[in-house]
Amino acid sequence: MFVLDGYDAFLGFLLIAAAVPALALVTNQLIGPRRRQGERTTTYESGMEPQGGAWIQFNIRYYMFALVFVVFDVETVFLYPWAVAFHRLGLLAFVEALIFIAILVVALAYAWRKGALEWS
Repeated sequence: MFVLDGYDAFLGFLLIAAAVPALALVTNQLIGPRRRQGERTTTYESGMEPQGGAWIQFNIRYYMFALVFVVFDVETVFLYPWAVAFHRLGLLAFVEALIFIAILVVALAYAWRKGALEWS
């Protein structure tokens, strides 16, 4: 009756993946401390008094490095399903992957030229 015959393992994995964080939250509520006092109320709970304000400005280079890393990391993840099914996809998929990689190379060259990869 159902078309989703092969998805039993996926449903089980999905249920376990949803149950683990829920179980962690419930366990924390059951066995965790009820009152926050003393060192638990200080910043970072390290036992040392914090110095300065929490709102400090970071250099924009940190964010540029993070953005470039995230962009290329996420786009590289898109290549894994293609690599797994490479033998079934054929020549057209190979050409599409080459175009995708060419776009990544152009983006890397642009970031390099703009100085987004310069740390100094």
